[in-house]
Amino acid sequence: MIPFLNLHKINNRFKKEFEQTFTSFLDSGHYILGQSVLQFEKEFAAYCGTQYSVGVASGLDALILIFRGYKELGVLQDNDEVLVPSNTYIATILSILEAGLTPVLVAPLLETYNINTEAIAQKITPKTKAILVVHLYGQLANMEAIKAIAKQYHLLVIEDAAQAHGAIDINNHKAGNLSNAAAFSFYPSKNLGALGDGGVVTTSNEDLSRIIRQIRNYGASSKYVNEVRGVNSRLDAIQARFLSIKLPFLDIDNESRRNIAKQYISEINNNKVTLPFYDNSNNHVFHLFVVRVADREHFIQYLEDKGVQTLIHYPIPPHQQKALKGIFKGACPIAEKIHQEVVSLPISPLQNKADTQKIINIINQY
Repeated sequence: MIPFLNLHKINNRFKKEFEQTFTSFLDSGHYILGQSVLQFEKEFAAYCGTQYSVGVASGLDALILIFRGYKELGVLQDNDEVLVPSNTYIATILSILEAGLTPVLVAPLLETYNINTEAIAQKITPKTKAILVVHLYGQLANMEAIKAIAKQYHLLVIEDAAQAHGAIDINNHKAGNLSNAAAFSFYPSKNLGALGDGGVVTTSNEDLSRIIRQIRNYGASSKYVNEVRGVNSRLDAIQARFLSIKLPFLDIDNESRRNIAKQYISEINNNKVTLPFYDNSNNHVFHLFVVRVADREHFIQYLEDKGVQTLIHYPIPPHQQKALKGIFKGACPIAEKIHQEVVSLPISPLQNKADTQKIINIINQY
């Protein structure tokens, strides 16, 4: 069986370094925040090109704390509207709701799966205060168009970059440095994954960085001095150390993913399978390689029978989730079509050419 993703194999490359840093961490006697987190925050901000990064407990918390930070700064208020693509993962929507804001769904483009910039203006009302952009599957959204709209209507732009670590736009700017603030996840399967949960906020806004640092640690400006209502959402120090070990290899791994994607795109030839749009630039890091197939269940079973494991990202669109019942009204036909047809093929920086070729041959015979 060709696995969808072999995390043990990916992380085993760093086993010796992980073991050494864990021993050092254990011997340090300092296990919360501290120098390990500060070092990774500095490294990741430099990597993205922002002035600041703030390590938090998860990608979801990173989004929530961005919104909460802007509320503490008086930039956002309860029930302000946030535009968000209708085909994102539910966590994106949950972050808006958890912060006391109102999500407004915007249709994606069927071609790229990212938010349709032409549909954004139709959703803007006097209550609209922000656009939450999702770089879905690892491909950057059309940020130039989005930022132009945001400038015209005086809106914040926030990136959900949980799947886009290292994606680069035409101006050589990376995901995380294309907006007012961005959220990343270090869930183990991400392009830059920890050995547990973790997340980070990137921004060049000093005030936002400062207030998020307070909120993540009980709202404290110093020990036992709490200026705002905070939470416990700190990036684990040991995960920060692991991430510091892996970060220098991120661009190499992303290039490996792109090479596999290019082989898929050039050699899969089956009119039953719709391949993803890709312009051969570095704006896509292929966290996922997602195709669309009308008879998805049959296709998945066929691949399974041939020894190829696949996943679905994601089977149910947010507006149809029971947890969000009553939040949204009406259908989202493009999102529904996407969620009914998408299938994620195996893609990994360590996937060998023989396995990639086998998958291509199997799909071409479907």
